[in-house]
Amino acid sequence: MKAFIISCIFLLTSVMSMAQPKKPANDVTSPLHLLKPNYPVLYGETKPQDIKVVLDRMYAYLDQATPFQLVNKSTGVPVANFKNAGANDQFKQGDFRLISYEWGITYTGMLLAAEVTGDKKFLDYSVNRISFLADVTSNYLPLYKKDPKAASPVRSVLEPHALDDAGSMSAALIKTYATGKLKANIRPLIDNYLNYIMTKEFRLTDGTLARNRPQPNTLWLDDLYMSLPALVQMGKLTGDEKYYEEAVKQFQLYSKRMFNKSNGLYMHGWVQDMEPHPQFHWARANGWALLTKIEILDVLPENYPGRKEIMDELIAHIKGLTALQHGTGFWHQLLNKNDSYLETSATAIYSYCIARAINKGWIDAKAYGPVALLAWNAVSSKVNDKGQVEGTCVGTGMGFDPAFYYYRPVNNFAAHGYGPALMAGAEMFRLLQDHPYVINDSAVQFLK
Repeated sequence: MKAFIISCIFLLTSVMSMAQPKKPANDVTSPLHLLKPNYPVLYGETKPQDIKVVLDRMYAYLDQATPFQLVNKSTGVPVANFKNAGANDQFKQGDFRLISYEWGITYTGMLLAAEVTGDKKFLDYSVNRISFLADVTSNYLPLYKKDPKAASPVRSVLEPHALDDAGSMSAALIKTYATGKLKANIRPLIDNYLNYIMTKEFRLTDGTLARNRPQPNTLWLDDLYMSLPALVQMGKLTGDEKYYEEAVKQFQLYSKRMFNKSNGLYMHGWVQDMEPHPQFHWARANGWALLTKIEILDVLPENYPGRKEIMDELIAHIKGLTALQHGTGFWHQLLNKNDSYLETSATAIYSYCIARAINKGWIDAKAYGPVALLAWNAVSSKVNDKGQVEGTCVGTGMGFDPAFYYYRPVNNFAAHGYGPALMAGAEMFRLLQDHPYVINDSAVQFLK
């Protein structure tokens, strides 16, 4: 009976306790500085294995979304023997093209993911598709020589017409060739691309690589990436310093016209004789410029003339960009316009480049590690369950009014997002292995 009474008292006390309103936490009852903020992206929780999960998800999607097969246009029947390939054949369609500057970056991203994680499937992705492209191109070459106007799925390889055709793809081909996994038939493709960049692309009178759209004698910041990484990779491949010399020269010619030292940003386009010159700091174009500097510094010999100038501008550019990072980790479509939308592909490029610069010892991990990690966490939040990258601005020309940039569409099939996201994840994987961080007073702190 006594035990029953005690049980009833305990139950009644518990019920009364539950009925009492809970006192809100205050400075006396709780350490308020340890309250969990409502972060919109991961904060202080990312580990290398978490990054690998995201990379695997992107790989799984891209592997099935980019088949490498030649088929008859009319019947869809695969072409078994490439020697029989003709004008009525095409690549089997997937979600993305196998030959584009965007996919050159994707091949590079896959190579980096393989290098950093040790997972061979990423390497196989690039090797298998680039080997396929080389085999197809080799068999279309006789048809092209006989009739240069004949339809061909590899027309941009046989006869590039823009830096977009040549630079990113050739850099990826050279990097893949360096793995020793490709046949010798890749080398004519590389040589043809580099011949276009060195001898056929339109130039200003001082030799600057340029375009005649949308205005005569126009420089596109994008073209730094569409040319210079290929040049330095060719210099590394051949040992011929003319490629290094051309890369440094082009960087200097672009920089003096397009880098704004006062804010550490580049304008998207420069047009000869335009005065005054509007400056639109488009995020992805700044990404191409940042990535170009990383690519050059990765290859250029330590004491090569002009290298220090490029390094100094890299550091100034990173400083300018870091000051504009949004609290979510993203950057804006127009970097200095806080009411323009937050964009994924540029954020991925910045995350990769900043992480790479830390891993190379060029900038301080304590200062910039949190920037790169926050940016990666933002990017990873845009990799959906299918492995698609969301929030990427579609291909963009050049405009001279803000509306043009503000309202560019975003799309999951904008190919520009995938290579940068792979590269950002891979380099962050390495960063977190080499530069572990801790949470101190609730904040991410890199210690070395």
